[in-house]
Amino acid sequence: MELLQLKYFQTVAYTEHISKAAAQLNIAQPSLSLTIKRLEDEMGTPLFHRKGRNIELNAAGKILLKHVNRIFVELENARLAIKEKEDELSSLIRIAISNSRFLSGLISEYIEVCPSAQLHQGIASRSDIVTQLKKGEIDLGITGHPILDEEIESVVLVDEHIVLVLPSTHPYSDQQKISLHAVANEPFLSLANNDEYRRFTTMLCEKAGFVPHLAFEVDSHTLVEIIQLDRGVALLPISVCRNLGLHYVSITDDAAVYPISLSWVKHRNLSPFLEQFRDFITSYYVSNASMFKV
Repeated sequence: MELLQLKYFQTVAYTEHISKAAAQLNIAQPSLSLTIKRLEDEMGTPLFHRKGRNIELNAAGKILLKHVNRIFVELENARLAIKEKEDELSSLIRIAISNSRFLSGLISEYIEVCPSAQLHQGIASRSDIVTQLKKGEIDLGITGHPILDEEIESVVLVDEHIVLVLPSTHPYSDQQKISLHAVANEPFLSLANNDEYRRFTTMLCEKAGFVPHLAFEVDSHTLVEIIQLDRGVALLPISVCRNLGLHYVSITDDAAVYPISLSWVKHRNLSPFLEQFRDFITSYYVSNASMFKV
């Protein structure tokens, strides 16, 4: 059994498709299929359920993947330990976030404190962040709700209040608080390319007894323009409203708070530099908690 063989298996497990995995690995599909077959022969059991062109891990495959992930995490630990011993530890930080606002303001403050920092930041979906953490492709991830996974540690940085954004001419605009059900028949505006947050706001509406009519799904800047045209209402984090100067009212509904969470792999040894950055993120959210509250 070879490390390359395990890397091939890991890639197939996460893509669930031989052709896509082969393209990612830049190898021929027959060669990849043969490698997986040899691994299954060595393990003495099939590792995948095959469904046409798609495949998915069976029970044995899931067990192996958990251990393979651990192997690559330990290899990364060894690499970091070697670099620390040689005093060559890089100041590189690899982080992925599910929404760009999660690091807004934070990075500039950190660079002032630690000007030698090198940051590689990506925007990814929640599921992609989970995969990237497990594969060791990123060091830290920031999502909405905490990631519930036995291989990942998650902490809530802050529970942010969600408010109702209204045009200044709206009949309810002079209210301090209203029930979400009061706008059940209004057209709703939603931020595009954020499935995690859209599912949350839809859940809030459903708990209030209605399914929101999504009239527009747009980026944050376009959303401001549409609201000013009196074309709908929106459920947004209060920090976004404050940054964009939007008119909003509080909502009385339960669970109208959205967590922002920081995650990392449990068994991975973070370098002192990364631990410092993780602690800085936590401290930043504690110090600026009022930004996220009504």
